Amino acid sequence: MPPRTHVPVRPSALVLDALDTLFPLGPLEWRFREAGIPRVLMTRWRDHLLRDAFALSLLNEARSFEEVARGSLRDITGNQIAPAAEDTILDGLTRLEPRREAARALAAAHERGVRTAVLGQGDGEQVRLLVERSGLPLEILTEGDRPGAWKPAREPYLAAAHALDVAPERLGLITAHGWDAAGGRAAGLVTGWSAHVEGRFPSIFVGPDVEGRDLAETVDRLLALPEP
Repeated sequence: MPPRTHVPVRPSALVLDALDTLFPLGPLEWRFREAGIPRVLMTRWRDHLLRDAFALSLLNEARSFEEVARGSLRDITGNQIAPAAEDTILDGLTRLEPRREAARALAAAHERGVRTAVLGQGDGEQVRLLVERSGLPLEILTEGDRPGAWKPAREPYLAAAHALDVAPERLGLITAHGWDAAGGRAAGLVTGWSAHVEGRFPSIFVGPDVEGRDLAETVDRLLALPEP
């Protein structure tokens, strides 16, 4: 049987990635400086964290986001970071401000009767605090039924569709990460990629269903897709 053609349709609910998509990590640099860690290591820490999260998901080993974040900090500093410095950086993660167009993008979705949620990594505690402090109108979802499964494994995306009571093909994913868009597409979601972090969509992956310069344009283009 030939593979089913992917024909994206207007989503009836949206799920948004949190870190760097809704909440830029840039302001966290001063927390690194305050902790005595060169700010240039922040990017290395982020990449190290993602690498370990992906590996844990493949190994089906459950760890919380905080465990992975702290472990990555220790690794990049050669275990020279003090617990208080770790606390400073982890606390900063829960105090990031949303992108300036985030509220406008969410309002546009709600005006059209579309539910919006945020899907974090791991146990979602940092994301919960972020959303609560931001005041953004978002439902908070976690990684799903398998504790060891982190994006871009299929389970978190399918769990989000189940939690929002929509079919995967009617759930729109909004992310600034090419790997995340690829994971959503593999799970059958409608994918929207915002270019504000990577600039160009990674060439190694099949492209998203829509692209936008920022969150607002990405939401508009997802909601402009044809009805099923």
